[in-house]
Amino acid sequence: MSQKLSSLYFFGRPLSPIYSGIMKLRESLYHKGFKRQYKLDVPVISVGNLTMGGTGKTPIVALLAAILQEKGFKPAIISRGYGGAAENKVNVVSDGKNTFLDAKAAGDEPCFLAANLPGVPVLTGIVRILPCRHAISAFGCNILILDDAFQHLSVKRDLDFVLFSAATLAGNSRVFPGGDLREPISALKRCNAFILTGVTEKLRKRSTKFGELLQKRYPDKPVFYTSYKAVGAISLNDTSFHEVSTLPTPLFGFCGIAQPTLFKNTIESQNISLSGFMPLNDHQVFRPTLIKKISDLAQATKTEGLITTEKDLTKLQNNAFSLPCFALKMKVRTDQDFLTFFEEQIESFSN
Repeated sequence: MSQKLSSLYFFGRPLSPIYSGIMKLRESLYHKGFKRQYKLDVPVISVGNLTMGGTGKTPIVALLAAILQEKGFKPAIISRGYGGAAENKVNVVSDGKNTFLDAKAAGDEPCFLAANLPGVPVLTGIVRILPCRHAISAFGCNILILDDAFQHLSVKRDLDFVLFSAATLAGNSRVFPGGDLREPISALKRCNAFILTGVTEKLRKRSTKFGELLQKRYPDKPVFYTSYKAVGAISLNDTSFHEVSTLPTPLFGFCGIAQPTLFKNTIESQNISLSGFMPLNDHQVFRPTLIKKISDLAQATKTEGLITTEKDLTKLQNNAFSLPCFALKMKVRTDQDFLTFFEEQIESFSN
């Protein structure tokens, strides 16, 4: 945790009970019917988290959508479109065939999902019931995945996944503004299952202990563990695919994600030599001044090229750098228990 964030949480700690109480009241108003919840005619799956910051929701959303396609469903992904400039009530990022909005308009995560999931419409909108209805009526989607929606209670869901990053778990276990939690721990009773993401050998013991704690407190909710595997790299300039072993080295790494250190560790785990690494803010906007700064730093290290995440690649234009630039292509690895659980849930939707 940065010193700045630690100071913010220290001074915000007295306000945590107030914010916690507001969130509990909000949940109660939905539960008792004072605030409206919309029930759709198709199954709804939510992927979200209790903590602030990134927990690897986007790769899990992509995984679920791909499984649903394999099972014969026609899924759509609904996102708020964080960081995107599009302000319509319904923003169609992709209809499953064509992509209509770039990362600047749609946000980096919806744009990444649209690029990697052919056949899956991706829509954004602040009032999510509106893009949900549009996905059903305009594209004939028969199941919806809500991205980052654990706190979005106005749309009822049939399956609720809560994710924790193996690197940060529950943070300091205090509610904002005194800590990392968006809601009190008690909110976890709403979900159906937990997923710990980004589990590495170094983090496995700690992750397992946290999973056991969740299982003890919520014995009716299964806990699953996922990790990431690099399956290649994509070139910025021509979108060509490259095996990791064929990439030039050394490479200069940079990324604008919630946990840049994890990406750096992943690069190094692939035996890719780094000449340097530049962490950026989550959802970083790549303005010309920043691109020049990255280029200058990279060239000063005498690197052979640059490497970043697929999410960051969606925000970069071709030939942004004079050096070759690649994005490490990652795949989520799950165990059979998770696949079995999800398939059973899918079957229950049809009954």
